[in-house]
Order: sequence, then structure tokens, then C-alpha cells
Amino acid sequence: MTGTSDPEHIAISKSKGIQIDWKDSHYGLQYLRDKCPCATCTGAHGTPPRVPEPPAAFQMYKPTLKMLSVEPVGSYAIRIHWSDGHNTGIYSYDHLRQICPCAECSKLP
Repeated sequence: MTGTSDPEHIAISKSKGIQIDWKDSHYGLQYLRDKCPCATCTGAHGTPPRVPEPPAAFQMYKPTLKMLSVEPVGSYAIRIHWSDGHNTGIYSYDHLRQICPCAECSKLP
């Protein structure tokens, strides 16, 4: 997790995910959805946190997860509107940096 939490560039593919240029990171769609920081998904309301979905046995019967839209939240975050109806997660650049799936960051404690 080198560098700052201010991205240099964000490229959004509604079918593949988000590429954030801190020079080392790509976030897949299901990974981002599973890491949603909203109160509902994290269990902050006293409810159980959302459990990441296991791969479907018959993938052809499962609707494909898509980003319907992405909007900036100030100059510090993005909000993703998902095809499963969810849209309350605000993904701050700090949060995205903390969940970075790159090889360098996944080695950090």
C-alpha cells in the first residue's frame, strides 16, 4: 500500500470493475460488492453483516452483477449503484486503498 489515498486516475468499466491508478490496483465487481462499507453490509445497525456470495453452482442461472452507474461523492469517494439494487455504500478512496487487492498490499499485515 504505497503512495497516498488520492487516486491519479479512475477508469470505470460497468462490466468488469474499476481500475484505480495508484499504479498497482484493479478491483473486480464481485470483490467491490463484497467489500461494501455501508452500515447494512458491515452490520453496523446491529444486524449480521452481509456474507459474500459463494460462486453459484449453475452460473448461467445467476444474474450477472453489474455497476449501473458510478458517481463522485465530493472529492473523496465514489458511490456505486449495483444491479442487485444496492446503492448506499460510499467507497472512500481511503477505504479503496485499504482493501487494495494488489500483490504488494495483500502482503501487509
